[in-house]
Amino acid sequence: MFKTRLISGILLAVIASAAMISGGNVLFFTLLAVSLIGLYELYRAMKIQEKSFSMLAAVGYLGVISYYFLLYFGMNAYIMIDVIFILILFLLVYVMSFPKYRIEQVTAAFFGVLYVAVMLSYVYQTRNLPQGVFLVWLIFICSWGCDTCAYCVGMLIGKHKMSPKLSPKKSVEGAVGGVAGAALLGGVYGAAIGNYLHAESQIINYAVICAAGSLIAMLGDLAASAIKRNYEIKDYGTLIPGHGGILDRFDSVIFTAPVIYYLAAVLI
Repeated sequence: MFKTRLISGILLAVIASAAMISGGNVLFFTLLAVSLIGLYELYRAMKIQEKSFSMLAAVGYLGVISYYFLLYFGMNAYIMIDVIFILILFLLVYVMSFPKYRIEQVTAAFFGVLYVAVMLSYVYQTRNLPQGVFLVWLIFICSWGCDTCAYCVGMLIGKHKMSPKLSPKKSVEGAVGGVAGAALLGGVYGAAIGNYLHAESQIINYAVICAAGSLIAMLGDLAASAIKRNYEIKDYGTLIPGHGGILDRFDSVIFTAPVIYYLAAVLI
């Protein structure tokens, strides 16, 4: 199991790195594919889409594609119009097919578009910022770096449970270690690229961004765990051997991406 998890983790890191470095169309269409797969996993978990065709799910996929279409062509002024239009389509399906769907499913389907596609798209938007080729890595330093540091510290000295009912294995000590570790990694990364960009003063900013981002990353991880517990599932999928589905690996990235985007836009 460990070997499978390690190999798939390395492959995932290689694919993610290639997409980040390439940017542009490669990153855009990778994120579009990841968003559609992630939304499919969420809809399966929430019983919005099972084996048969679901018009509610179809509207969700249409919402993802239309949002990314506007983002690709820089039509950001129309994004809110698109979001409202997709909500109206969800309600139209709800009314026209009544009583096939419950309002809880409609709200969950709409939530899925925002939660998976919109928030994850900030990876692409961060990559497009000035110095975005460097800034985009902060998203993964915050999320995956925090997770690794929290796990190591928790295993070594973790005693006080952070959320016993939701995630019994997570400890307060691990959480503190995760934030401190992410801040340290951010500072080291800032020093490395600061020398390259001749902007050594960014070390503190990178450390602060990673510390703040790591807090949100933990929230994202716990939120994903809460959804799985609500629907009594262990993993969202089986696409990534040893890790689960797309959402199991990107749960913290989803939350961290927009936070890093706005913090970077303000502080860098």
